[in-house]
Amino acid sequence: MELKWRSLGQVSATLALLAGGSALWGVAVNGVLIPQGFVSGGFTGLALLLHNQLPWLPVSAGYLLLNLPMYALAWRWVGRRFFVFSLLGLVIFSAAVDWVRVPPLLEDRMLAALLAGILGGVGSGLILRSWGSSGGTDILSVIMLKRFSLSLGSTVLIFNGAVLAAAALAMSLEGALYTLVHIAVTARIMDLVVLGLSQRKAVFIISARWREIAEGILHEINRGATILEGQGGFSGQTEHIIYTVVTFRELAAVKQLTRAMDPEAFLVVSDTQEVMGRRIGNQPHW
Repeated sequence: MELKWRSLGQVSATLALLAGGSALWGVAVNGVLIPQGFVSGGFTGLALLLHNQLPWLPVSAGYLLLNLPMYALAWRWVGRRFFVFSLLGLVIFSAAVDWVRVPPLLEDRMLAALLAGILGGVGSGLILRSWGSSGGTDILSVIMLKRFSLSLGSTVLIFNGAVLAAAALAMSLEGALYTLVHIAVTARIMDLVVLGLSQRKAVFIISARWREIAEGILHEINRGATILEGQGGFSGQTEHIIYTVVTFRELAAVKQLTRAMDPEAFLVVSDTQEVMGRRIGNQPHW
């Protein structure tokens, strides 16, 4: 029974994330992009270009039509659960773009491009933190992340190069550049929302008191540690290097522990994009 309620809770959370993210995109499209004459990235941008050329074709209908081929890829390359919830997300997203109506939010075009990027980035991030997506480049981004470890935002920027080229031909160069600002902000914010909240840090520590520091990481911070053996380039002496991966919140505790045990310790912190592994892994669920 507990497992059933947990599954129901996850389904409810997924629906809430899909609805919330889609609503933000509805505000961005109807409150900024259409009034300013901007396009967007990905399939939303293609749908907006179609709408600008064919005003009788709603953005939501164009988005649905463009997404049909993408779902064949989703069935092949991503999980069935992701496929089902992405199909549901496509319907919710299209409905939100069609139903969420707001007046123009800003007159200044640069501020409007920034606002659209923030709304779109948070919206896409919320959608991708669910069990599904809204289709289009969301699905393509997930496939590229799973198969080639290419970040979500990077895939969006690469794909959108073609959209920008089409936008430059269909509208003024000025409009295309504002669209570029919107796309760049969307990609960055989306990466922060999806991966930034679960970021992991890789830490290397070289110290004469490596054993005590490793014990502290294992028992006080409750994280694993691997002892690597190296050689000092100048001294030629054997060195022991502690390697561990911690959450962003645990990083300060690792620094404090190391400093307390050996003020002369050499410590290096590196960002990670993905971490696979029990308890510390942060790979998305797709």
